[in-house]
Amino acid sequence: MKAARERVTEEPNAKRCRKCERELPPAAFARDRNRRDGLQVHCRECVAEYSAAYYRRRREAMGRAVREKVDVPAGHMLCRTCGEVKPHSDWHRNATASDGLATRCKACRSRRGRQDHLKRQYGITEAERDELIASQGGVCCICLAAVPEHVDHCHKTGRVRGVLCFSCNAALGQFKDRPDAIRRAAAYVEGIAWKPTLVAPGVYQLPS
Repeated sequence: MKAARERVTEEPNAKRCRKCERELPPAAFARDRNRRDGLQVHCRECVAEYSAAYYRRRREAMGRAVREKVDVPAGHMLCRTCGEVKPHSDWHRNATASDGLATRCKACRSRRGRQDHLKRQYGITEAERDELIASQGGVCCICLAAVPEHVDHCHKTGRVRGVLCFSCNAALGQFKDRPDAIRRAAAYVEGIAWKPTLVAPGVYQLPS
């Protein structure tokens, strides 16, 4: 306590903090109109420490996690979503923010964008999509080989049918989801559709 009570400044207007008992310049105290000297009785540093301790107790009483203070170097920013300190280049610009940067880093913002797209477009979460991929054995449910990346759904009912690879998903789009055209394409590839049948001398008929 002796070290805490040592004078920090020799200024004639120095004020003693009732908490740490240091004598500090007036600038170290926040204003308080109800005090004779117009300053709070505790210095800014002590008030900040008390506020942090009060905030921690409140969070713990509510059963919520308490964020630890992180030292952020110049030119960097802490992402509250992933908890990582990243350089300003990893953030999108936001002209309306006080620091000119977005509230989430680029990676977290991209991840949130994918989550919002799945929910808005297909009505499912990332966990539900991953469960669907697992039920397919981790492969595209049409070619049974490629990595499934694109959620496929019925454009009439909106029902999610599965998760396809890029090629199979694009192929369904080209066929406009027409089962009859897809069946004829399969028959064509198997060499069935174009085998002519002799119905009379010199007369051939193609299968319908």
